[in-house]
This record gives sequence, structure tokens and C-alpha cells, in this order.
Amino acid sequence: MDDRASPKDRRNTLTERTTSAMRERLEGRGARVFLPFFGPAVVVSIAYMDPGNFATNIQAGAKYGYTLLWVVLLANLIAMLFQSLSAKIGIVTGRNLAELCRDHFPKPLVLAMWGISEVAAMATDLAEFLGGAIGLSLLFHMPLFVSMVITALVTYALLLFERAGYRPLELAIGGLVGVIGLSYLAELFIVPITWPAVFVHTFSPQLPNSEALIIAVGIIGATVMPHALFLHSGLTQSRIFPKTEAERTTLLAYSNLEVVIALATAGLINMAMVIMASGAFHEGHPEVAEIETAYHTLAPLLGIGAAGIFLLALIASGISSSVVGTMAGQMIMQGFVGFRIPLWVRRVVTMLPSFVVVSLGVNATNALVISQVVLSLALPVPMLALLWFSCRQDIMGVRKNRAFTTLLAAVAAVVVLSLNAFLLMQTFGVALPGVSG
Repeated sequence: MDDRASPKDRRNTLTERTTSAMRERLEGRGARVFLPFFGPAVVVSIAYMDPGNFATNIQAGAKYGYTLLWVVLLANLIAMLFQSLSAKIGIVTGRNLAELCRDHFPKPLVLAMWGISEVAAMATDLAEFLGGAIGLSLLFHMPLFVSMVITALVTYALLLFERAGYRPLELAIGGLVGVIGLSYLAELFIVPITWPAVFVHTFSPQLPNSEALIIAVGIIGATVMPHALFLHSGLTQSRIFPKTEAERTTLLAYSNLEVVIALATAGLINMAMVIMASGAFHEGHPEVAEIETAYHTLAPLLGIGAAGIFLLALIASGISSSVVGTMAGQMIMQGFVGFRIPLWVRRVVTMLPSFVVVSLGVNATNALVISQVVLSLALPVPMLALLWFSCRQDIMGVRKNRAFTTLLAAVAAVVVLSLNAFLLMQTFGVALPGVSG
């Protein structure tokens, strides 16, 4: 008998080893290792470091220095709460959020939710795909259309990692998160920073004026991404199946720990974006508000190295978040209507709006703003559904939300949805008393 592994066996080795390590730990046979459980929240954390965050954080730091760092902290805490609920639903029910909607809601409502969520997935990819392409275009001085084609090919190549099981793609996304994190760590050594002020403003809420309020709303209002809520439940639903309640308890504990670590990392990176923008632009260039302007301003201020590192982080962010957006789109379709399309078709469909926007000569930054409006309109679908399912005993059993968790999540949902409504009114020019801009 040939002892050599078949190509399929070799292909799945990494995923199988990860699953085996998790199984041993759950059964009390393995060492107390955490890394095999580390993956789903890392993938989802990319949603909180996408190119849209770059633009908002640059504007916050350039105009108000360190003053709005507390907003980034608050936004991150809200994100941790909702992503932990999404992960819990997948672990406890073995179903993802879209599948639960299909199982428990009337068909007309399910179809409407699917349509809204699909549009949101395309809007998400518009922001993320364009962000990565803009970074490539600026770094290598190539036409935007050419950089979009390159971004499309790289994104599709990364998506093919999933054919080898869940682990290779998790590691690839984790590597790109590392690139973003190390890039901003390097920036912090280049940019002049007043660290005592950083710590003070991280924990002391203040809003200097109504324009600062609008930027704060932009940071918090777009914090919880629709596709991230759908995706996290799908990533945890079948990664490993707990056989007993004790195993489920252990798995939930590891999941919550991973959410805290992964999203805390994302939060620190977002804070680093604000700190970098503050140190580089606040004193002499507070008007900087766009990614392209930030790059062209960084080069003469701090050197081409700092500007290049900034673009490297942007490219890693755009490519990885575009991959994650495509994964979420597949999961949304399969969950709501029970079928999926070939990966290349999904990739083409989600990229098409970006190519149309560029071909029509629409300003890329304006396109990013429009995509955020679409996401704001779509957010109530997964957020309210997540709250509804996670507090129902007939679905979650003994794992349903505690009263305090439900109250906290409900308050956070009201805050986020209200701020999204505020963003929409600002976008469509609805005047609000006492608020300018």
C-alpha cells in the first residue's frame, strides 16, 4: 500500500491539523493552546480596517488631532459586542444568520432582506476594491483602471485558497492584517506624537464643535458592517462541532477571547491611523480629508518612505477586505435562498460597479461616500435580526442572551442605527437644529 498522501490529503492537511488540535483541546487531551481557535474573528476584523476607515480616521486626525480618539475606542467596543453575538449564534445553532432568517421569517421578507443584503455586499466591495486599487495606482504610478484589474486578479487568487479548507485563507488574511498593523507601527516611529495627549483623549470624551460631531458620527455610525455580522456566524457554524455542552462552553470562551484580541488589534490600528494623521497633518494641513491628498501631503512632509508605508497598508486593507466581502456575499446568497454561484461569477458581479464608476469618470472618493450611504440603509437588516435571534430561548436554548447583554446590545443598536440615520440626513442635506455641515 502506498503511504504517500494523495493531492487532496496534502491539500487539506493544514485545515485537518487545525481541526484535530481544536478537537483534542475540547476533549481535554491537548495542550491549552489558543492558536487553532484563532481565525474567524481575524477574518472579520478586516471589515473594521477597510479603506473607508482610512478616509474617516485621516479626516478625524487631521482636523481635530487626538480629540476624537475616544470615539474610535467606543466604536470598537460596540463592534466587539455584536461580533461576539454573531459568532455565538453560529456556534450554538450550527446555522448562520442568513439561514436563520430563511428558517424563521416569511418568504417575502426573506427575499427582501436578501436583496438589500446583496446590494450592501456590492456597496461594501465598491469601497474596499476601489481603496486597494487607489493604493496600487498611487504607489506604482499606474492608471486606476490597470490597478483595478491587478487588484481583481490578486483578490481572486486569494479566494482560491478556500479550496484548501478554511485554514489557509485565515492565515492569508491574518498575514495581511499583520502588514497593516506593522505599517502603522512603523508610521508611529516616523510621525511626531505627543503620547500624554493620546492617553488623555482616548479616555476623555469631548466634541469641540458640530463638525466634530459629524465626523464622530461617521466613525461610530459605520462601525458595525452588515456583511461582517452575516459572515462571522457563518465562519463559526461549521469550523468544529461541539459534542457536549461542556465543549460548547469552552468553544464560546475561546471565541469571545478571539473577538476581544482581534478587534482590539483592529481598534489599535484605527487609533494609529488617527494618531498618524494628527501628527502629520493637524498643525499645518488640517484640511486633508482624502486618501490621495494624504499620500501627496505625506511625501514632502515625512519623506517618500512614510508615504509608501501608508500606501502599503492601504493596499493590504483593500485586497483583504475585498476578499472578505466576496466571502460574505457568497454566504448571504447561500443562506437566504439556498444556492450559490461560481466564485468567479460572484467576483465579477461584485466588482462590476467599481469598473462602471471609474469608466463614467465618477470621483472615487464620492463613490466611497455613496457606498457608505448604502451600507447605512442596509445595516438594520442583520443588526435587528441578530438581536432577535440571540435573545430567543427556542433558538439559543440556555445560551440565549442574559438580560443585561440584551439591554446593552439594544442600547448599542439604537445608538448605531440613530447615528446611521443622522449620516443619511446629512448626506441628503436635511438640516438639523444646532448642527452645521
